[in-house]
Amino acid sequence: MTETEYVKNWFLRADDDLRSSKVLLDENGAPNVICFLTQQVAEKCLKGFLAYQEKHTRKIHNLLILMEECKKIEPSFGKLEDEARHLNQFYIETRYPGDYPEFTQKEAQKAYEIASKIRDFVVDKLSHSS
Repeated sequence: MTETEYVKNWFLRADDDLRSSKVLLDENGAPNVICFLTQQVAEKCLKGFLAYQEKHTRKIHNLLILMEECKKIEPSFGKLEDEARHLNQFYIETRYPGDYPEFTQKEAQKAYEIASKIRDFVVDKLSHSS
């Protein structure tokens, strides 16, 4: 297990998305964009964890599938299944007009909090496995 540039880049991009979603929240920005970015934070952190474990990171966006792969390595990821399920709804639903509901600022705030929780959990796991 090594923290390669590839692994670091997953977390750099996740942090970019988290910071961007925070700015949008603070500026009362578009909730759908915030929700999409928070889903991306979780996706990139889970893929970063898998990459750190030298597992192939498939080109998928389903957080529940990624969570299952992480749980095979570290069962405690199971604690985040509900959070992953919640953020999972924001990938497709936020992207295509007519196919999604309009999310509220309150939902965007909750999504931001969940994404932060997932990011902190994954980073903590990596810091304890070094």
